[in-house]
Amino acid sequence: MKRVLLIVHPTRPAAAKFANDLSSRFVAQGYEILSNYPALIDSARAIDEVHNSDWAIVLGGDGTILRGAEIALDLNIPLLGINLGHVGFMAEVDSFTFDDVAEAIIKKDYVLDQRMLLSFAVKRDNAVIENGWSLNEVSIERKSTTMLELFVQIDQRPLSRWGCDGIICATPTGSTAYAFSAGGPVLWPEIDALVLLPISAHALFSRPMVVSPTSEIIVDIESREALLSSDSLRKFKIQQGDRVLITRDSTVIKLSHIKPTLFTDRLVAKFKLPVEGWRGE
Repeated sequence: MKRVLLIVHPTRPAAAKFANDLSSRFVAQGYEILSNYPALIDSARAIDEVHNSDWAIVLGGDGTILRGAEIALDLNIPLLGINLGHVGFMAEVDSFTFDDVAEAIIKKDYVLDQRMLLSFAVKRDNAVIENGWSLNEVSIERKSTTMLELFVQIDQRPLSRWGCDGIICATPTGSTAYAFSAGGPVLWPEIDALVLLPISAHALFSRPMVVSPTSEIIVDIESREALLSSDSLRKFKIQQGDRVLITRDSTVIKLSHIKPTLFTDRLVAKFKLPVEGWRGE
């Protein structure tokens, strides 16, 4: 049985409508429909019941895609994002009809785009107490009004001590998300690199940095408490004396696109950049 997983934003009527249109098209071609919210889609079953699919389609914004990435990574299947949100950097730039989307998957007429992941581990008393991954970023932030004290090292060598609101380590995919809002650089997805930047650091040097993908970033927590966040979805309380290790993960997320698109065009479209110049030339 061929299966398609439809991941929808539960409070957006447009997502449910598009999903039902897609569902009817796939069912007519002999596909079984799974969903994270099966009650919103006719003939759909819960993904938890089957836990197996050939494809995942996300109907929503980048936040919904991040949630879909958790499922897609676990099932090792491609993920296609149809943007029904705001910025939607990981979703398709153009608007497509449900027939376009269904036909592309049924005929396997699509482009795969492998995206780097981050891996993190939290050590306490030399024992790993938590670990995980992220598609966009791993951030360590203060939990109170008190400035956070962090000691940052790269490849076992000290880089700096920062009194700050926090620190972000992002992938190229995440460079247009939280890291971008905090003043970090935009990285093209094809670049193998990590972005590292402190948030509102009280320091003479607090510039965003582009780090080798083979490097290990170590952050020692010197404040009483802090909060580690992975893609703003998975959050963990950490405390003084904890050590956070961040590296490139060995796996990737397989994003897909109905047609090839250059990241430059995506950047221009999403940020509405004035390519004609301010004088209209």
